[in-house]
Amino acid sequence: MNTLSDLAFFAMLVKAGSLAAMARELGVTPPAVTKRLANLEHRLGVRLLNRTTRTMSVTHEGEIYLADGARILADIEALERTIGRSRAVPKGLLRINASFGFGRKHIGPAISDFSKRFPEVEVQLLLSERPLNLADQAFDIGIRIGELPDARIIARKIASNKRLLCAAPAYLKQHPEPTMPRELQTHACIVLRENDAAYGTWHLSRGKRQETVKVRGALSSNDGETVLQWALDGHGILMRSEWDTAPYLRSGRLREVLTDWTLPSSDIFVVYPERLNLSAKVTAFVDFIADRFKSHLLPSKDQQHTW
Repeated sequence: MNTLSDLAFFAMLVKAGSLAAMARELGVTPPAVTKRLANLEHRLGVRLLNRTTRTMSVTHEGEIYLADGARILADIEALERTIGRSRAVPKGLLRINASFGFGRKHIGPAISDFSKRFPEVEVQLLLSERPLNLADQAFDIGIRIGELPDARIIARKIASNKRLLCAAPAYLKQHPEPTMPRELQTHACIVLRENDAAYGTWHLSRGKRQETVKVRGALSSNDGETVLQWALDGHGILMRSEWDTAPYLRSGRLREVLTDWTLPSSDIFVVYPERLNLSAKVTAFVDFIADRFKSHLLPSKDQQHTW
């Protein structure tokens, strides 16, 4: 008789409501149940149940043993499910939501490789302008960039990413490069209209100093690829994620401005609804996508380029 089986025995006994009912459930005689309970109380040195021939009530010590024991048993059960999932074969339908730009460039190719490794998983990828509610629309996984307002989801950071301001050298040759955020108001700024945030309002910080600037420009769009191309064509200053602009910054087709100021967080997460027992297909994809992007993952305080 071990400690864990004693915990399970006592929890079952309290649930059964009587020694006789417990005996019937276990298929043993009532004296056998009474003896096991007496041995447990003797080992612990306390009385767990007050009992007569007709009634049974839990003592204060029994309540503590029951409550803490139930939590321990639940933890063990969850651990065993986790271990069991590692042996399960990922299969079935997996529904994923991601944004248009990042989804096309990175998630689509990742799913292609994932499908080769796990051929029994059927993947549906839905790209959208705005993040969709996972639970309401029956998605298993979402790929999110930036702040995560929904506390009901589990999020795992898979890549470091930052927003930055950039412009083509041709534009900066014709217009004095801004040295302070407020100078952006004198520039042609290309505005990306996305999510529900107020478009054209840019928030910058440097140390404890924060500035909010309402920018303007002749060009705006809800499509990231379009606004990036406008910036490359020299139409103005653009705020865009590093994952999208890094190749052009390296080649010199774009140049970063206001480099000593930072913009709101834009790290990349894989998210999924909070569930006690995740399926093998979800666990497999989360681990796969995290491993795929691990070279882009840096501590949050590190401001190096990762793309």
